[in-house]
Amino acid sequence: METDSRKESLADSPGLIESGNLPRHIAIIMDGNGRWAHRKGLSRAEGHREGVKVLKPIVKECSAIGIDVLTVYAFSTENWARPQGEIDALMALLVEFLRSETAELKSQGVRIQTIGNVAGLPAGAQAALAAATQETASQTRMVLNLALNYGGRDELVRAVNRWLDENRPLDQETCLTAHAVASHLDTAGLPDPDLLIRSSGEMRISNFLLWQLAYAEIYVTETLWPDFDPVELHKAIFAYQQRVRRFGGLRE
Repeated sequence: METDSRKESLADSPGLIESGNLPRHIAIIMDGNGRWAHRKGLSRAEGHREGVKVLKPIVKECSAIGIDVLTVYAFSTENWARPQGEIDALMALLVEFLRSETAELKSQGVRIQTIGNVAGLPAGAQAALAAATQETASQTRMVLNLALNYGGRDELVRAVNRWLDENRPLDQETCLTAHAVASHLDTAGLPDPDLLIRSSGEMRISNFLLWQLAYAEIYVTETLWPDFDPVELHKAIFAYQQRVRRFGGLRE
């Protein structure tokens, strides 16, 4: 049943999207913070700070219009190759975001979850994530899925190893199935993304949700992430709603 806040959000939109044909799960590659900062003569850390500010209204809008799951690519396994100062700034921003926004996210019915090898994050970030996930665990309106120390290949390797641990010793009749892989992924229990949004115009998925994006609709915008707003989100959803999803089959 559509809530009043969802009706208001759709009414305030650019008049494009329809409430009956929304993606259940949106995944976003939040790209362009560094380029945004460079164009403005700012440090990369300042660009990342602006990018974190943008996330808040996007989460609020997704919750308001009825998206079930929002997964954002916050820190990849490859991001450890960046300068240590930039990594430290990103981790500090993560902790700051969780401490300042968890209570409001909870009030909006948002449950915070993570995917990725969270055990590889600094202790302070792990503690903030544990507190936020525990605080919001009972919320049911929307899942905010933070991909942290995440890589699609790493996730698949970890999923297979989890399956192997559960099924040793193996016999000749034991086979790894697609269902078994999916049920051992970090996203087990969540629907696969219907829509992938990438900001900044880059035409690649950058090791993100390699299994789950098999039939996602992809929307790429030239808009850099710090300039992304609910209007841009509605444009992406509108583009999704114009497509016919065949999942490899035929549809008249």
